Amino acid sequence: MIHFDLTTTQFRRLLDLVYIGNWILNSQRGEDRIGDYDVMESLIFSGCLQEKGMEQLFGVDSGVIVPSDAFAEGGIHEAIMDYEDAVFFDILAEELARRDMDFVPITDQNYNELTERMDEYLDEFDANGVENLVLDK
Repeated sequence: MIHFDLTTTQFRRLLDLVYIGNWILNSQRGEDRIGDYDVMESLIFSGCLQEKGMEQLFGVDSGVIVPSDAFAEGGIHEAIMDYEDAVFFDILAEELARRDMDFVPITDQNYNELTERMDEYLDEFDANGVENLVLDK
């Protein structure tokens, strides 16, 4: 067994990392969750039992230790949303740039063109979000 001596602050950051990781892996899976990650999250959050001042960060659901509502609502989802926004715009910019290039395979010869087109889209998204996007049906 591995044992870590973490400060309270380090342990609190570990809780954030475990929660974010499990959220990314399982939040969209519905009933098809990867249970091993739920078990790991529960194991790590059980450390809150031994840390003074962390009692509000966990709850118990059907006998299983889980992140509390206070933890989930305490700002961690803002960090997740920031990440999702950044990834969304990066993926959208790449897909639009590849579309503009007729989805040709990306090679050393056209990579710079791809990144230039992506940068143009990213500049637009930085300035206006999706406000100027138009879909032709």
